[in-house]
Order: sequence, then structure tokens, then C-alpha cells
Amino acid sequence: MKKQSNRKQSKISKSIIFSMVFLVLGFILSYSYSLSQARDGGADYAADSQFEEEERIREELIEQQERNKTLREEMQAKQNELQEYESSFSDGEEVFSELAEEAEMLRRYTGLMPVEGEGLKVVLEDGEYGAQDVNPNEYIVHESHVFQVIHEMYISGAEAISVNGQRIHSNSTIVCTGPVIEVDGVQYPAPFIIEGIGNPEVLAASMELSGGVLDQLVNDNVIVTINQGVAISMPALLSES
Repeated sequence: MKKQSNRKQSKISKSIIFSMVFLVLGFILSYSYSLSQARDGGADYAADSQFEEEERIREELIEQQERNKTLREEMQAKQNELQEYESSFSDGEEVFSELAEEAEMLRRYTGLMPVEGEGLKVVLEDGEYGAQDVNPNEYIVHESHVFQVIHEMYISGAEAISVNGQRIHSNSTIVCTGPVIEVDGVQYPAPFIIEGIGNPEVLAASMELSGGVLDQLVNDNVIVTINQGVAISMPALLSES
């Protein structure tokens, strides 16, 4: 009986030991499998993360390239606009320069600015007469004679004209009252000095044309003296109040 009891106890002990061994082995195998899975899963997760990061960087790079392209196009458009502006500004400068020259010329013609330069001086004096039966009006300078000289100077290119130092303008009036001539309300006795700023040779040649103004004045008994190439200075007209 005792031997049988010892055998049973021995079998039970072995069974318990084997059970413990198998339990430990099972736990070890299970843990090893779990660890292996965790490692494999971590590797897959790392690989996925790296792929996603590469994709994100690639997308950002593509997006940046698109932005750079857009910026280059905008910069090119701005450069084109700048070139057009510079071109138009250059054209505008030329137009402005031409307008400024034209405006200055008009101011000179209208008497709004003082002028000086070379030109022609024409002096008209009353003719000499001695016979008592001669009409004195046929030997004195009239406004028509002054007008003839002024008109000839203008059509010959004179920029400015004065009579006895008084500037002539588009609305000037010249009236003969006996032995004097009234220019814009101011009276001047003979001799009458008519000066014109312009090309002296052209002005003189125009006056001395055969059958022209000089011949007509001489025929009217007017004494005429012509000096070309003289320096002439004229003030600006006073503003009308």
C-alpha cells in the first residue's frame, strides 16, 4: 500500500512538473511570438511613416515649384509693365519737350516773356520838302507805313517786334494823329524805330525785294534806314488789368 501511494505521489509530482514546464514553455513561446509581432509591426509602422514623410516632402516640393513658377510669371509681367512704362515715359518726355518749346515760342510771340537776339532795325523818318505848294501829308510817316514794315517782318519770321521800344502784340493798335503815331495809346514822334528779332539776312532780304516794302516807302517820300544784325532786347508785355 505504501509503495503504491509513493508511486501515485511520484506520478502526480511528475505530472505537476511537466505541467509547469509546458506552462512555462507556452508562456515563453507566446511572449516570443508577441515580441516578434511587435517588432514586425513596428518595422511596418516605421516604413509607413517614412513613406508618408517622403510623400509629404514630395508634395511640398511640387507645391513650392508651382509657387516659384507663378512668381516668375508675375515678375515677368511686372518687368513687361515696367518696360512699357519706361517706353511711354520716354515718349512722354519727348512730347513734353516739344510742347515746352512750342509754349515758349508762343509766349515769345504773344509778348508774355522778355526776348533778346539778333534782328533787323528799320528807322522811318518824315521826308524833306521845301515848296510851299507841297502837301506835307505826302512827306510824313503814316500808320500804314509802320504797318507795312511790321507785316513784312512777321511774314519773314520775326519772333518779336517793337515800335520805339514798345512791344507789339496781336491786339496792338497803331493810329496816326498828325505828326505823331499812337501805339496802344502811347504817342511817339518821328523818327519811328521798328525792330524785329529774327534772322537778320532773311528780314533784310524781304524788305529789299524789288517792288517790295522798301521801294513803296521810298516812293511815298519816307526816309528809310535799315540796319541788320543788331542786338535787340525787348521786355515782356505788362499784364492787362
